[in-house]
Amino acid sequence: MPSIVQTLRVVADPNRLRILLLLRGEELSVAELQEILVMGQSTISTHLKQLKQAALVEDRRTGKSSLYRMATSTIEENVALKGHDFSRANRANQSAGPLGPEGRSTFSASKASSFFDELLTSAALEIPEAAPDQAEMRRVLKKRQDKMRSFFDSVAGRLGKDYVPGKSWKSVAEALLRLMPPMVIADLGAGEGAFALLLAERAKKVIAVDTSARMIEVGRELALRHGVQNLDYRLGDMEELPIDSATVDLVFFSQSLHHALHPDRALSEANRILVPGGRIVILDLMKHRFEEARELYADEWLGFSESELESMLQKAAFTQIHNSVVHKEPEPPQFQTLLAVANKKG
Repeated sequence: MPSIVQTLRVVADPNRLRILLLLRGEELSVAELQEILVMGQSTISTHLKQLKQAALVEDRRTGKSSLYRMATSTIEENVALKGHDFSRANRANQSAGPLGPEGRSTFSASKASSFFDELLTSAALEIPEAAPDQAEMRRVLKKRQDKMRSFFDSVAGRLGKDYVPGKSWKSVAEALLRLMPPMVIADLGAGEGAFALLLAERAKKVIAVDTSARMIEVGRELALRHGVQNLDYRLGDMEELPIDSATVDLVFFSQSLHHALHPDRALSEANRILVPGGRIVILDLMKHRFEEARELYADEWLGFSESELESMLQKAAFTQIHNSVVHKEPEPPQFQTLLAVANKKG
C-alpha cells in the first residue's frame, strides 16, 4: 500500500488530477483520454502507471484495450493513515476527543474518502482545463454510443433473421411463464420489436424503447402491418427513459442490458418508471469470454455473472431477486442465457 506522502506526490501533478477528475465518474480508454486531454499516448500511459502504482486507478480488459476508472474502493485506505485501525481509532476518539491518544488526528474510512472527494472538487475549480475536459468527455462518450447505434441502424429490418447470441425462444418462453397480464409493459432496448409485438397480444399497453431511430421506424411499420394499436414505440436511451415515473407494471430487458454504457443506471431508471410492487425481468447473456461479440454485435459488456446481476438489482433498490441460467447453446462459444426477476418495493 503506497504511503500518504507518495499518494499526495502523485496527485500534486495537475495533469494527473485532470485524469482523476475524468475517471471519477466514467471508465475511459487510453485512446479516449488522449482525445479528451490532447496528450500523447506515452504521456497518458505514464500518468496512468503512476496513478495505478499509487492505487488510485484500476483497469479492466475490454477486448484489445483496457478501460480505466478511479479505484474508489481503495481511496479511503490511501488517504487515511497507513495501517491505521479505523475501528480502534474511533473507539479511542470517544475518550480522547478530536485528537487520537497520541495527539494526532484520526480519520475514519468514510471521512478519508470524503476528504479525497473534496480535494478533487477543489482541484476542479482551480484547474482551468477541468470544465472543458468534462465537455470533451461527454462528446467522446457520445461517439462510443453512436458507434453502437450505427450498428443497430445498419441491421434494422433484418435483425430477427441474423444470429444474435442469447436470443432463444426457450428463454423467452421461460420469461413469459412468469408474466401476469394484463399490464403496462416497458420493453427496453426493444430493437425492431418482435418481442414487443408478442407482449402486446395480452398486455394493456407496451412501450418499446430503443436508441436507434431506424429500429423504431421498422418497429412502427411492423405494428401497423399487424394492426397492433396498444404498442407505443419511443426513441430514447435506457439510462434516460422517455417514460413517466411510476407508470409501468413490468419492465423487460431482453438481451439489451449488456448494450448499456452503465447497466446500473439503466436498472435505476427501470425502478423509477415502475409502480410500487412492479416487476422487472431481465434476459441477458451469462458472463463469457467471446471478445469478438464487441465488434460483431456492438456489445458493451460480455454478459453478467449471477452475482453481478443480483448486486446491481440490489443497488437499484429491487427486492425478491431470483436469477438462474435458463438456456445453454450447444455450439461454440456456447452462450448461456441468464434470467433474473425482481420486484420494486410496494
